[in-house]
Amino acid sequence: MDPITNPFSPGAGSPPPELVGRDSILTQTKILLGRTKQKRSEKSMLLTGLRGVGKTVLLNEMERFALAEGYRTILIEAHEDKRLAALLAPHLRKLLFELDRIAGAGDKAKRGLAVLKSFLNGVKLSVGDVEIGLDIDPEKGAADSGDIEVDFPNLLIAVAEAAVEKSACVAILLDEIQYLSVSELSALIMAMHRMQQRQLPLVLLGAGLPILPGLAGESKSYAERLFNFPDVGPLSRPDAFKALRDPVKAVGVDFDEEALAEIFRLTEGYPYFLQEWGYQSWNHANASPITLQVVKQATATVIPRLDENFFRVRFDRLTPSEKRFLRAMAELGSGAHRTGDIAEKLGVKVTSLGPSRANLIRKGMIYSPSHGDMAFTVPLFDAFMRRAMSWPL
Repeated sequence: MDPITNPFSPGAGSPPPELVGRDSILTQTKILLGRTKQKRSEKSMLLTGLRGVGKTVLLNEMERFALAEGYRTILIEAHEDKRLAALLAPHLRKLLFELDRIAGAGDKAKRGLAVLKSFLNGVKLSVGDVEIGLDIDPEKGAADSGDIEVDFPNLLIAVAEAAVEKSACVAILLDEIQYLSVSELSALIMAMHRMQQRQLPLVLLGAGLPILPGLAGESKSYAERLFNFPDVGPLSRPDAFKALRDPVKAVGVDFDEEALAEIFRLTEGYPYFLQEWGYQSWNHANASPITLQVVKQATATVIPRLDENFFRVRFDRLTPSEKRFLRAMAELGSGAHRTGDIAEKLGVKVTSLGPSRANLIRKGMIYSPSHGDMAFTVPLFDAFMRRAMSWPL
């Protein structure tokens, strides 16, 4: 069939042709945005889930909802090697300038810009480095202590107060939150606490790996009372079938039932993989319906593509000892495994695995679903490790 009209779109954050199985999360988003707009308290949201479940797609959809409600939005992605202040500052500058241009009395936006400049001075970020270009004096004593847990909440209060003055609402959408430092995450939680206390129109819609609720709780014990933590998991069998079947039906094509069942078995319902198998199955099919045989042919193309483009980029960031740790995990099979069992597989003491374990958690490769257990954050990564490295080592 014509690859140009292929309805599937595999890619990081690429919107699927059919967003299914996420209705409850999107409903929660609409409630949060609506209540905040009416100056009613509501918990912000932090999505959690493994790689490839569609968290970034959901954040993009949430931003669309926010824009439709008239919100000013800031969409950013946290990085291991970039500070939160550097990520946010250019967007806050732009937002405050936009608010300042809105007709009406008051100078809260100008004050917000002065507080932003003070904040940058306090955290020792060069104004030039983040291209702020603020021709305005800092407001001394406002968000300039150098303690981000004190200064960041004060900065967001200034931003939210500027929004109130111009009858606006603000939504900050932050992906990969687990990469924030301990102090940055604490500052973010404290800032949202202040938003709720003052019923200010600024909400946080974030996403991160399954370790996020634990990180938030360790940072601030009251985090669970500030946020909802919807779990974004793989799609159910009916939803996965719908995600595959509906897009092709829209152009007069169908899947055989056994073809759908095979794709679900191979992907375990993870949306990114569904898109990959759907995309290649379409390209391998000559006519409708797409059969089990076509899916088997497509699989021979999908696996090398995933190895090269999805798995390998993560694998190549690892040190030799980290790779050995993950290969031992993979040898134990799918699911979560005790650190002691991994050590036994490698023939080493448990204590010797501490540095590798910590680095792999920091890099977002593994997480602890329960005390002492380790699991991959990337679905199907155990099978890739078995393909990538022979055993015994």
